Amino acid sequence: MYEWRMPEKGSDSVAKRDDYEAKATKLITPIIESNGYELVDVEYVREGQSNYLRAYIDKPGGITVEDCEVVSRAFSDKLDEEDFISESYILEVSSPGLGRPFRKDKDYERNIGEEVEFKLFKPVDHRKDFVGLLTGFDKDTVTIRFEDGSESVFDRRNIAVIRQTVYW
Repeated sequence: MYEWRMPEKGSDSVAKRDDYEAKATKLITPIIESNGYELVDVEYVREGQSNYLRAYIDKPGGITVEDCEVVSRAFSDKLDEEDFISESYILEVSSPGLGRPFRKDKDYERNIGEEVEFKLFKPVDHRKDFVGLLTGFDKDTVTIRFEDGSESVFDRRNIAVIRQTVYW
């Protein structure tokens, strides 16, 4: 069985991936903006035997299949024109989903006042898993208000994953 591992920082593969993502972001941004959507993220990843270029888009009220189709067609045309990705790949344009992890400051901004769940790399008060209201953040910290009214500040470098709480 073949197992692909993320290349080490500083490697040619990481540089190539970062370059692909930056160029793809530059190409898709005007398409996204002209349709009134938000670009959540662009990633170029290898999974199994295939490479994927994924663009995650959003808008108030959520993204539809038709929204993804509009962006995908226009983006695919731009990618064909520029032809900067040397390997074969699969293009995917989709909604980032309800339970997506926060990656950018925009994710934190959008969720101020919302209930979030997060997991830490190292325990705080003998716990790694927390749920509370996101009340603030900066480049180094996240502030959470708990059910009992207390607030705690967590170092962002210690947060393994944070996302809006989704109840099914």
